Amino acid sequence: MFAAALAAGLAFVPFDVRQYTVRLEPDLTTQSIRGEERIDLDLMAKGREIAFDAGVLEIERVRLHGRDLQFRRDGRKLIVDLGSEQPARRALSLELRYHGAPKYGLEFHPEQRQVYTIFSTSQWMVAVDVPSERATLDLALVLPKTWSALATGDEQPTKHIDREHDLHRWHLATPMPSYTYGFVAGEFQRVELPQPGTRLDLLADAAHTQQARTTFAATADMLSFFAEKAGVPYSYRRYGQAVVTDTIGQEMAGLSLLSGGYVEKAASGERSVGLVAHEAAHQWWGNAVTCRDWNEFWLNEGMATFMAAVYLQHHDGEAAYAEAVKGWRERIDALRAKGADKPLVFPDWNKPSGDDRAVVYQKGAYFLHVLRGELGEAVFWAAIRDYTRSHFNASVQTRDLQQAMERASGRDLSALFNQWAYGRS
Repeated sequence: MFAAALAAGLAFVPFDVRQYTVRLEPDLTTQSIRGEERIDLDLMAKGREIAFDAGVLEIERVRLHGRDLQFRRDGRKLIVDLGSEQPARRALSLELRYHGAPKYGLEFHPEQRQVYTIFSTSQWMVAVDVPSERATLDLALVLPKTWSALATGDEQPTKHIDREHDLHRWHLATPMPSYTYGFVAGEFQRVELPQPGTRLDLLADAAHTQQARTTFAATADMLSFFAEKAGVPYSYRRYGQAVVTDTIGQEMAGLSLLSGGYVEKAASGERSVGLVAHEAAHQWWGNAVTCRDWNEFWLNEGMATFMAAVYLQHHDGEAAYAEAVKGWRERIDALRAKGADKPLVFPDWNKPSGDDRAVVYQKGAYFLHVLRGELGEAVFWAAIRDYTRSHFNASVQTRDLQQAMERASGRDLSALFNQWAYGRS
């Protein structure tokens, strides 16, 4: 898929990003960043102006083949004037320089000596936010020598810059949506985990190392379990996890972040490890198999919520799964009682409320539970494997899931999907 600014009602040239190359220097003291970036892209039609998402970043310069280009801002959009009308299919490499102090998307915690990304990639690098747009990434971070870091992609050799800083580098070879890019860096300790298969990297501060070891102990089993359910092996050479100061949980390509508060409760038995499983499940459903548009976000989050409960069923027994299903059902009932229920496929996803998120997460998970009961174990899981294999590293719509379920069952499931996904009678 290519990034078409026409989707936003703006007549800019559609293009396909092949790769982002980013060098970023976060400053913990000023809670700001400086960045240099190259965007390799192919124009999909002739024209003169192209648009990117750039959050609140202050763009200093945009260049093409050593020539400065004119640019302007339109809200969070960066509009670049290519200087003259360009032919279709032309390959371009834009070079950008920027700085900024993002209010979200990049978390700075000076007291804990941590910095990490949260979802909104275009707050710390110029990108295309559309989930169907995929590209590879080379990411380099200038960090203090005492820091550890994890990021999306395969780790490359670290380079020494000066007496105080190193350059940490990663290469993401599989094209992925930009919202799955990210990193975590700070004064962390590396925690050893059992790892019979995929290499597991876990970072935590000194206060959470033992709790993290307990909370994440089942990570290897989770990856093995989801690979079997998906019919597709885990994609990367390693899986990274980190315990950070504050997050509701964040998935990225080959990397997940969870909060210290969650880890404390999970290690003490106050909470299950369902959130660890949820973020791990996203490596298949949400990252590799990605909703084409945000209005079908349930295909990411409903699926991960359901799969986490299925893992708890495997790990903790039937009662754990039944408890999750009961919670979903109660949340749906509460939505309906207050008139906040909606179809899983939203007309838009611009300003979702807490109730909207409950539709996407809990109602989405419950619908998958309904399908599982309707079709039976063998047929349902055959459909999930078909769906995942057929659309791995691609974008999906609800109809893709429906077609997989119908192929596996030999049944017309329009009534069920109309009722739950589309809100049609």
